[in-house]
Amino acid sequence: MYDVIDRYIDKLMTSSPDKPLWNIEIIKQNKALGWNYIDGCMMSSLIELYKTTNDKKYLDFVIKFTDYYVNDDGTILGYHPEKYSTDDVSESRILFDLYDYTKNEKYEKAIKMVYEKQILSHPRTKEGSFWHKKIYHDQVWLDGLYMMQPFYTRYQTKYNKMDYSDIVKQFKNVRKYMFDEDKKLYYHCYDSEKTMFWADKKTGLSQNFWLRSIGWFTVALVDVADYMDKQMYDEFNTIKSLLKEIIDGILQYQDKDSKMFYQVPNYPGREKNYLETSGSAMISYAILKGARLGFLPERYEQIGKDIFDGICKKYLTVKEDGDLNLGGICLVGGLGPENNLRRDGTYEYYMSEPIVENDAKGVGPLIMAYTEMIKLEK
Repeated sequence: MYDVIDRYIDKLMTSSPDKPLWNIEIIKQNKALGWNYIDGCMMSSLIELYKTTNDKKYLDFVIKFTDYYVNDDGTILGYHPEKYSTDDVSESRILFDLYDYTKNEKYEKAIKMVYEKQILSHPRTKEGSFWHKKIYHDQVWLDGLYMMQPFYTRYQTKYNKMDYSDIVKQFKNVRKYMFDEDKKLYYHCYDSEKTMFWADKKTGLSQNFWLRSIGWFTVALVDVADYMDKQMYDEFNTIKSLLKEIIDGILQYQDKDSKMFYQVPNYPGREKNYLETSGSAMISYAILKGARLGFLPERYEQIGKDIFDGICKKYLTVKEDGDLNLGGICLVGGLGPENNLRRDGTYEYYMSEPIVENDAKGVGPLIMAYTEMIKLEK
């Protein structure tokens, strides 16, 4: 199995910065290149693979890819802080690792530029949470906690005397406003002003739970806990307890045969619903890492392994010519904005988004889970 995964990763590393094989949105929608969370997901996973294997080809690839975007003065090609998109901060988390490994000052300049031009001035809801994007005003999406908070946490650990108060407050806001106490799941989106067409007029919540958004949230929690200085006992334990709660919640909906989870997790077996790769891989990674670091009980380790094995068995396919592909990946999911009434948060909407192969939103988390599997064997 590991040989197959290694070959698959090598295939994807034939990409170039201007034509990344894993960024299916750019390929399908002819989007402009830029600093984005999809490439960031892939780069983060390859950094972790380097840390795990010490194989320098992974680090060299990430440096080459990143250097296409990061200039000597710390500016970043295709990064527009004035858009105030949490998505666009996500890739910047790798800059901390690249600076540690290379001591190239341009990476530190880029880190501080992102912090000063976006983190410090990013618009917030009345509760104090970052807007998901400028175009998604007054809205919190689960995705955004992954996109913004790991970078923010690393910055606070390295430069700001481990002040995690704002970070923890934003996680607590999500728990307060977006968690369903009965189903033990988090809703995808929250409109603080309760004005959006998809939002419940009393709660501000979207209609459904979406697997990948829950996956993003679990990864945000386990990575933020990892990046925190554990001396900050109360803040660290708050994040750790939220991780345990959401993992226990989502495990109620685990498919008994594949060990994976459904696109809309609380409707297993409903027409058109399907076992989805990216969210399942994120949950596998969060469980495996959480168990390894003691954020979760050790007995959870086997649960994470079973999810990883289930994904590989169901969706990592080898064609007759030896070509490898990872399927079952939802291309995209979101709510609105005002001029996009199709993205209304209904069950039918989540079933309507394309299912693709080899997108980094699925590949990256699978590689992250793979690094944890390697650590277990070591």
